[in-house]
Amino acid sequence: MNEGLTGVERHEGPLCSVLVDRFGCRATVMFGGVLSGLGMAISSFSHSLVDLYITTGVITGLGFCFSFQPAVTILGHYFVRRRPFANAISSTGTALGLFTLPFLGDYLQSKLGWRGSFLVLGAVLLNCCVCGAVMRPVRPRKPRKSEVMSNGARPPGKKGCASGICQSFASSLRKHMAFDLFCSNLRFRVFSLGITWMMLGFVVPLIYLVPYASAHNMDPSQAALLLSILGLVNIFVRPPVGVLFSLAWFKGRHIYVFSAALIINGLSNSICCISASFHVLLIYVLTYGLSMSVVGSLMFTVLMDTVEMNRFPSALGLLSIMESVTLLIGPPLAGMLVDRTGQYTYVFLACSISVTLSALFLMVSFYWLDSRDAAQKKSSPASGSPAKPVINMSTDCQYSSVPTDGDKTNNPSSEAENVTNV
Repeated sequence: MNEGLTGVERHEGPLCSVLVDRFGCRATVMFGGVLSGLGMAISSFSHSLVDLYITTGVITGLGFCFSFQPAVTILGHYFVRRRPFANAISSTGTALGLFTLPFLGDYLQSKLGWRGSFLVLGAVLLNCCVCGAVMRPVRPRKPRKSEVMSNGARPPGKKGCASGICQSFASSLRKHMAFDLFCSNLRFRVFSLGITWMMLGFVVPLIYLVPYASAHNMDPSQAALLLSILGLVNIFVRPPVGVLFSLAWFKGRHIYVFSAALIINGLSNSICCISASFHVLLIYVLTYGLSMSVVGSLMFTVLMDTVEMNRFPSALGLLSIMESVTLLIGPPLAGMLVDRTGQYTYVFLACSISVTLSALFLMVSFYWLDSRDAAQKKSSPASGSPAKPVINMSTDCQYSSVPTDGDKTNNPSSEAENVTNV
């Protein structure tokens, strides 16, 4: 599943976080596999675009959401030291699908037609249930006594019951929508805004690459080959990228590597403005694919470094909602730009500016936050036992310390107290 392939699975993040919190990652992924496979299978019986919007868009999109978000969440629980490598390996499936699905779709369309293609793809998506079944559940946290008492106490009366329901709903909303985290955690707020900004132009070049090449009389097979090369680059680059950024030296520096890769990714879109020949677009695809591999491998790693793991599902849900807004309006805005200018180069130029500025925003903001935290840590007094007050005593007095209870315990034979000699 691509990070940002559709908009529906992005909108249902909070609902998915509720299911993860209630039933766990394994059951949620299996439920998502059933939904996505069922939606694709029902799509084969559609008779209008409205039917496809419901079956493929809503039902299958919900299934993608329920399969994708828990899979990312459980990685954060399984891996800590090798978390970048784990995220890189898991995101390689995105590149594998980008490489194989175009060929598989064309083959199924030619052999079975679109109805048969939907049935086969539905059967393929049912394998998400198998993937979810092998996920070992994470041991749940035991609730504290105070939490049990606060959850068990119910205010008497209708007024108290209504007040309790409203408080419970508000508390659940804050927990699963991560509004409190967005307001209190400045790093999460900056990262969410930066990713939302990035999604305005991050996926658009993938949508308009083939039409741009075809509009300049490139053979359709060569244009489709560019996307396959992009997927192939991601397949071979993401695992070594994950191994590299799992090294101890990169701990605390993932956001800067992520921002640098995002800058390269944004600037690479300007290569398309040079020419629409196959060799120029091949250079663009290679550059875009390398930077995309780093961005895809570190995106969720940075989010896991920014928030606590017990709040990660809700944080990912809120981030999914925010980025889905720009993810949905980006392609239509690019289409309007093409209609008004009649050229695709302005689309790639606009995407280059948008993604590069979002990367600079993330890099500068996190550098300022790190500098501020370092200055505060340096100016704050050293942690430890407070300094004992200094007592000025006369030269005629000789002070002998009185042993504490710990000293008596360590040396039980010494029972007598030392007195002050004047």
